[in-house]
Amino acid sequence: MSVNPKRLNVASGIEVRRVAGRIGAEIGGVRLSGDLDARTIGDIRYALLHHKVIFFRGQQHLDDADHEAFAELLGTPAAHPTLATAKGTSYILELDAARGGRANQWHTDVTFLDRYPAASILRALVVPSYGGDTVWANTATAYNDLTAELRDVADRLWAVHSNAYDYAAVRPESSAEDRQRFAQTFASTVYETEHPVVTVHPETNERTLLLGGFVQKLVGQSRDDSTHLYSLLQSRVTRLENTVRWRWEAGDVAIWDNRATQHYAINDYGDQHRVMRRVTIEGDVAVSIDGRRSVSRVPRTP
Repeated sequence: MSVNPKRLNVASGIEVRRVAGRIGAEIGGVRLSGDLDARTIGDIRYALLHHKVIFFRGQQHLDDADHEAFAELLGTPAAHPTLATAKGTSYILELDAARGGRANQWHTDVTFLDRYPAASILRALVVPSYGGDTVWANTATAYNDLTAELRDVADRLWAVHSNAYDYAAVRPESSAEDRQRFAQTFASTVYETEHPVVTVHPETNERTLLLGGFVQKLVGQSRDDSTHLYSLLQSRVTRLENTVRWRWEAGDVAIWDNRATQHYAINDYGDQHRVMRRVTIEGDVAVSIDGRRSVSRVPRTP
């Protein structure tokens, strides 16, 4: 898809300011709600596809009902497959640092499903006085940066994604209570899906690298080769030139294209309070460059 950023300042009057060179833009001139007109929603979607993650300051007026109503304008909201929704809501997932809500590893949301989310809408309720930033990476430009030889390898790889991973190894600082909570909630039902490492974005036709923390192994590769190949490709995604970092304020909203990004919530704020609420938008089954679709394995209880 050919995108002209200048168009974004014309149709609905929203303002778009790039935050980093390859990813991220701050959007002004709009008050998010479930009552936005089609032209404004169209420009928000257009900005999202171009910049991959977009940020809105000063949205303190949003409550849970407004959050869900706005999400419905962007697509079909979906509840998390294993975690409970916030009380009184249909789709909202609360991420409370005091109850294990610290997603401090690089990941794309819910890739252990074949239909992983198309987008996520995250709203900041309580933020620490320092720390707690989130970083996003552009998986489309990461693919474009690969040498021809590496692209040829990546184009043919498939990976198994699962929500059952070694939590203690990923978060060695976690308590026994944290590990038990993970097993009883996030991994209460185990999902596994085989995804192509290189996917074709269903709206922009860009090629993206589908990797991140839910990858367990590369299909058909030895353990050592799988580890090395994954690390090589993942390191291209998270190069600093390929990222944007956002300093949260209460009332901020971030929306990201989950099909073309990874993100990491930095766990550097100690015992300070941090509470976010998120709605995800349903996506499509991922498709490889040769047209094959991701394959979901039967969920099981561990």
